[in-house]
Amino acid sequence: MPFQVESFPEAIGDARQILRLSLILFCAIPLGLSQTPPSGSVPEDLANTLRTFVSGNCYACHNSKAQMAGLDLETASRTSITGDRATWEKVLTKLKSGQMPPPGAPRPDKTELQAVVKKLEDVLEARAAVVGPDPGHIAPHRLNRTEYNNTVRDLLGVDLHPADDFPQDDAVYGFDNIADSLSISPLLMEKYIAAAEKIANAAIFGPDLKPEPVRLDVAIPRRMETTNTVQVTKPAYYSVSNYDVTGLSQPGSYHLSYQIPVTAEYVFRITGAGTRPAGSEPTQCEFWIDGKIAQTFDVADVGLSGFERRPDAWELRLKLSAGPHEFVVAFPRQFDGLPAKYGGPNPSKLAEPPQRNRGPQPAASGGPVDNRPGKIEERRIAAERAKQQAEHPTWNGLSVNEFDIVGPYNYTKTPSPESRRKIFICNYSDKASQPECMRKIVSDLAARAFRRPLAAGEAEPFVTIAEDAQKRSGSFEHGVSVGLRAILVSPDFLFRIEKSAAPGSGPSHISDYELASRLSYFLWSSMPDAELTTRAADGSLRKPDVLRAEVKRMLADPKSAALADNFADEWLEVRRLESATPDRDRFPDFDDYLRDSMKQETELFIRDLLRNDGSILDLIDGKYTFLNERLAAHYGIPGVKGTEFRRTDLTGTNRAGVLTQASVLTVSSYATRTSPVLRGKWVLENLLNTPPPPPPPNVPSLNDAAVGSSVSLRQQLEQHRANAVCASCHARMDPLGFGLENYDAVGSWRDKDGNVAIDSSGVLPDGRTFRGADGLKGILRGDKDAFASGMTAKLLTYALGRGIETYDRPAIAQIVQRVQAGNYSFFSLVLGIVNSFPFQMQRGAGAQ
Repeated sequence: MPFQVESFPEAIGDARQILRLSLILFCAIPLGLSQTPPSGSVPEDLANTLRTFVSGNCYACHNSKAQMAGLDLETASRTSITGDRATWEKVLTKLKSGQMPPPGAPRPDKTELQAVVKKLEDVLEARAAVVGPDPGHIAPHRLNRTEYNNTVRDLLGVDLHPADDFPQDDAVYGFDNIADSLSISPLLMEKYIAAAEKIANAAIFGPDLKPEPVRLDVAIPRRMETTNTVQVTKPAYYSVSNYDVTGLSQPGSYHLSYQIPVTAEYVFRITGAGTRPAGSEPTQCEFWIDGKIAQTFDVADVGLSGFERRPDAWELRLKLSAGPHEFVVAFPRQFDGLPAKYGGPNPSKLAEPPQRNRGPQPAASGGPVDNRPGKIEERRIAAERAKQQAEHPTWNGLSVNEFDIVGPYNYTKTPSPESRRKIFICNYSDKASQPECMRKIVSDLAARAFRRPLAAGEAEPFVTIAEDAQKRSGSFEHGVSVGLRAILVSPDFLFRIEKSAAPGSGPSHISDYELASRLSYFLWSSMPDAELTTRAADGSLRKPDVLRAEVKRMLADPKSAALADNFADEWLEVRRLESATPDRDRFPDFDDYLRDSMKQETELFIRDLLRNDGSILDLIDGKYTFLNERLAAHYGIPGVKGTEFRRTDLTGTNRAGVLTQASVLTVSSYATRTSPVLRGKWVLENLLNTPPPPPPPNVPSLNDAAVGSSVSLRQQLEQHRANAVCASCHARMDPLGFGLENYDAVGSWRDKDGNVAIDSSGVLPDGRTFRGADGLKGILRGDKDAFASGMTAKLLTYALGRGIETYDRPAIAQIVQRVQAGNYSFFSLVLGIVNSFPFQMQRGAGAQ
């Protein structure tokens, strides 16, 4: 009889005690706080020049009383400039970008402005050189959910995604891997304990799973909602005579990416929705797995008619391997074989049965007629629809109502060969050798889990726990399992903890193991692999040629998809697509499949840039993308067939770069309409890293009912710019957003917004003009170093796991110079960050 680990509840107590004691000790670690370097003095003549300039151009709004945008330059100019570096960095940014003085205010002479900007840059850079570079402080970094899942996978060969059950990680500075925001709650502590037991058991004994149903409810496509009182008038992206005959890209298809936990048998149950018109020929339902048809089902008996022709449920049982799979349910050729009046191809040769009157029935003779307003309107709508259906019969197809997965069945509970190889590094069959083997196994697991060599005696608590568990149970494997649980709840596993610098020292290099860990969690969101650890162990990792080769190797590894997906999804805000809910009446063809296709396009675009060392400028105007048939139809691009994504040339289309990708256009819109303000803010915040301040309170909302009918969105936004408080920000945001107005709230092209023609022209605060998305991309491309600097700041934030501070400005400038020298390649940006001062160094203990 196999050993039952559940019979030893005291093992769970061991893990709880280890976690609680470790966290108590961990809380005593001094975390330190960010601190701005000390201030210095500025030559008096330069200080007078700056005072004269700001008093003549800035005091009207930014004085000690008004303090618009929270900025008091009157006081700041009387104190040390370098002592308030953050304020003057902000002033410099505003002056260089032409944001200040605001539109309508007198502007200084161009020569005078350039001279002041140059002097201010020189002062800040000179002071930075005197003070010396500061790598900043990074607090102990808890693994976020993605990092936890990936680390468990690479440590033990267990791909259970246990962290999916953890509380959501907070996002700060736009990312959910920021150390200061990754705290531990009591709930998360309990989750760690439960996950450690589940992971250890799965790695050593195999997953313990029982057949369970997973039900996935499927939303009915909007065009098939026959009971909705609001009729859909917008033309579909398909017609009954021109559509995807495979059904894979039709709105009634269902697409699911799903992780099969273990190799076993699974039952799939599909319930259909919709009806075939009376007199139609039979049709079919196809179930696809990983791009191949697994089973074909008959939809209905031709002898039935009306509601009785609703599809039944279909069931299939088959064996699948563990890992990710793609499932699709589709109804092929569903517009074929309809009665001739529907206009589809290959009309039915069957006789159409007599029609039953399904319209509103008159009241019984002598009975009262219900004349309540709602009932009158209901009868009017029903009569209108019946008339339209008689004159122009329509039918929108079949769809999936429910999709169930039940399993696993008939599987053998056993650990994977990879897990055994990673854990059992010595032979324990001989009882006499078990103590030494136990120590080797536990010490090796702890060293790899902690991502560094162990200190003398550091493995002892875990070895003792494992040996005690073995004695109680009589099972060597159970002892290893309990020792592993203790390791998995140790702060040294849950946190990336870097050794503090020596007291009184200045900035110093982090250790080679810490560099390997920073590198692997930057590029892979996971622990260092054996090769990277070897480079750290032999001291060669910091050599320029070795480090360059390791970065190139790691970017070529499939695990680098984590950088493309995790960084890009949060930087470009594509992750917000998951909660986007475009209005179903205004955008009836938006569904989960289109949502997933939008997200995948952006992720594949970034992955391609990474793996093929593309230019980061392609993010602005690259004339290619990755499309499947559904997304290509959404864009109006012909010639793309099937569900597979493929690289597609965009020459001659109105698409280029990420700005015109539907994912970005959707997350920067409201549910019912576009928003030039949101889209302009998105460009400033994400592409240029110059976010506008929050809006003032009590700003009135736009009249959505009037947009597209009597006035344009542009005309309504002019009301905001009439307010001087709003003008400075809206003069920057609105023109950028207007350049994207030809794309609706789900990224489809349009020439009109309702009845109003689109005006996509824009005028920037510095006087530059442009028209449409191409003109906007030209503006961004023309200031490519500003874009490179903004992207560098975002990627550096993600790489370090902390926010960017004013003392990081010199490092960002150096990285941008390397990017310029590298012809703006993505590799040059990543390598520039890896070689940067803040990435390789830590702040001296005396500065904390």
